[in-house]
Amino acid sequence: MTTEKNMEKFSPATDIVESEQGFYMYVDLPGVSKEALEIDLDENTLIVSGKAATALGEDEKFIDQEFCEGEYTRRFTIADVVDRENIKANLKNGVLELFLPKMPEVQPRKIQITNE
Repeated sequence: MTTEKNMEKFSPATDIVESEQGFYMYVDLPGVSKEALEIDLDENTLIVSGKAATALGEDEKFIDQEFCEGEYTRRFTIADVVDRENIKANLKNGVLELFLPKMPEVQPRKIQITNE
C-alpha cells in the first residue's frame, strides 16, 4: 500500500523582463527536475507546475530534513502580443527561463528614409 504524503504548496518567485523582441520570465523552482515540470498554455493562461521531492535509497532514512518537498504552481495571463507558437523553455540550476516572443507585427521597426 502506497500513501502519498501531502506536499507543501508554493507559488514560485518570478522575474519578468520585457525587451523589444519579447518577454523573459525567470521562475525559481529549486529541486524540480525536467521530468517533474509541466508547462501548459490554455488560451491566455500559461500554467507552470512542478514537484520537488527527495528520493532515498532502500536502506536510507532521514536523520534530519530541512529541504522541503513541495508542489509549485503559478499562473500567468499572456498578452495578445505574444507569439504563442514560438514560446521557448529552458530549465537550468533550478531556474526555469521562458522566452515569450512578441508577434512580428508588434515589434518596433525602423522606417527607411528615401530621397526623392
